[in-house]
Amino acid sequence: MRFVFSSLIVATLALVSGFQSLSAAPLHALTVYGEAPRYPANFQHFDYVNADAPKGGSMRRSALEIGQFDHIMPYLDKGTGVSQVNGLLYSPLAVRSLDEPYTVYGLVAQKMERGADGMSLRFILNPKARFADGTPITADDVRYTYNLLMTQGSLSYRTEFEDVKGVEVESPTQVRFDFKSNQNRTLPLDLASLPVFPEHWWKTRDFADAGNFEIPLGSGPYRIAKVDAGRSITFERNTDWWAKDLPVTRGMYNFDHFSVEYFGDIDVARQVLRGGGYDYNREFSATGYSIGYDSDALTEGRLQRAHLAKGSVQSSQGFVFNLDRAKFQDRRVRQALAMLWDFEWTNKQMMRNVYIRQSSYFSNSDLAATQLPTESELKILEPLRGQIPPEVFTTVFQTPKTDGTGFIRDKQLQALQLLEEAGWMPKGDHLVNADGEPLSFTFLNGQSGFEKILLPYKRNLAQIGIDFEIRRIDSAQYLNRVMARDYDMIVTGYGVSTSPGVELYNNFGSKVAKDPGSSNYMVLQDPAIDTLINGLATADNKPTMIDYAHALDRVMQWGYYWIPNYYPPGSSTVWWNRFGIPKVQARNSEAIDTWWEISPQALTNEQFAKQRGASASPSEVK
Repeated sequence: MRFVFSSLIVATLALVSGFQSLSAAPLHALTVYGEAPRYPANFQHFDYVNADAPKGGSMRRSALEIGQFDHIMPYLDKGTGVSQVNGLLYSPLAVRSLDEPYTVYGLVAQKMERGADGMSLRFILNPKARFADGTPITADDVRYTYNLLMTQGSLSYRTEFEDVKGVEVESPTQVRFDFKSNQNRTLPLDLASLPVFPEHWWKTRDFADAGNFEIPLGSGPYRIAKVDAGRSITFERNTDWWAKDLPVTRGMYNFDHFSVEYFGDIDVARQVLRGGGYDYNREFSATGYSIGYDSDALTEGRLQRAHLAKGSVQSSQGFVFNLDRAKFQDRRVRQALAMLWDFEWTNKQMMRNVYIRQSSYFSNSDLAATQLPTESELKILEPLRGQIPPEVFTTVFQTPKTDGTGFIRDKQLQALQLLEEAGWMPKGDHLVNADGEPLSFTFLNGQSGFEKILLPYKRNLAQIGIDFEIRRIDSAQYLNRVMARDYDMIVTGYGVSTSPGVELYNNFGSKVAKDPGSSNYMVLQDPAIDTLINGLATADNKPTMIDYAHALDRVMQWGYYWIPNYYPPGSSTVWWNRFGIPKVQARNSEAIDTWWEISPQALTNEQFAKQRGASASPSEVK
């Protein structure tokens, strides 16, 4: 992510020095707008850790991905890699704080130094930084990693770092990134989040292929101890890790062994957890979380279920239209189809009314557009009048609401009116267009159990003559078809940042709409959207960034590019009750890297209370 000096300072420097590349003082941390970080240079540890947490024991968790992994490195667009490699096996230049807005603190980089004109960023490496074989981490390794990712890594790197002009190695422990402009305010933080790969190890191997399971040489708190190809991977704590006593790592990475288990089916993953096959599951199914773990173990407290990180901004989720399909290119059709998904009934019947309806792409944050545009927002929107929906200027967007009874005749009548205006007329039991083609579409589903959410929607559509097919395929086929944009509709989610930036191009930008490595699953190609993303990404202060976020949100909302789903009141998490959790919990993450083992066996609530020590009780994390 990025940083830009205020216009007053920039103007002054330009007049006095011709905008020469001056240097600011080296810093231990970077923030988006140059504001002071939460933790000073002499801080001892993050507040959300137990600095005295014991080392030892183990944790086994489920993978965030569904399906098998077919290689280890997670930095490519092809196949499925192991996401935990980033952080556990490879340490970044700087680590992100979990209890403040986008802020990073030096790890491999001991200090970071912005050019006073905002046109460069220098990393001063910790002289103690080492790879696991004892080889020093050098500036050449940083440059090598950057070039490798930009030429052979995921498309997201090329999008994120498009504004980097070049990389200069100034000494073995000093490397400088030069920028094309100073408009990309989050770019320094994004660069600081990069891992560092060992050039001496990777230069004899094919990074782009990554089709094998050779264990890479790392630099992080763990080594890879065991790989069961596609099924599980076990990390072993590196007791000689060079960074184990730094303030940014104190109280973290406490397990001697940390395993990630992969499952091709979320129902199977849930059942294996209930049977004690592993310890921790980050649950993404609302129904599964609400009713999938009911058992004596849950009642006794041996199995815990809670929404952690309640203060975090939750990912956005929805049913996404493939806008490349002719049937979805009329906004009235998309609006009509959005009216027929009954969230209130679904939440009541399947999710115990726990979940909150999504209405924004930035839900649960101050970036969400929830009121009429302000004067400053109208200045952004007015030049786009005629290119964006007219409701953007006059009406606050609201998702359709029902009474939760399951009867939505009023919504169906409104939908029929919209569809008739768009050229779809009744013929027998179907709606057809002028060519006699029926209105039908297919939902491509890559996860079991999700049909429960879709079947009531299918019924509502069928009642007004729309054919809706649910096609369940395995995870490998699903991934290939999504990358090829071979679907009518899928469910997807987008991570939400309180300081969004160029990653929005990857989600919604025209240039990457059909690129298999991008997250533009809507295949959205709209110049007005591109303009708003650019304004947001280059805003030089937070109020302006928020204005652009509101404007972008309004245009996206009224475009009806998806059917917004729901989000939980925190991270839906289930675990066996044998771990210590810091009493002060991270605001923005469940932060299991800060947990530690209390008991090799799961404990009841009463047993846990006797051994809790410096940890929070289960009731305190709910």
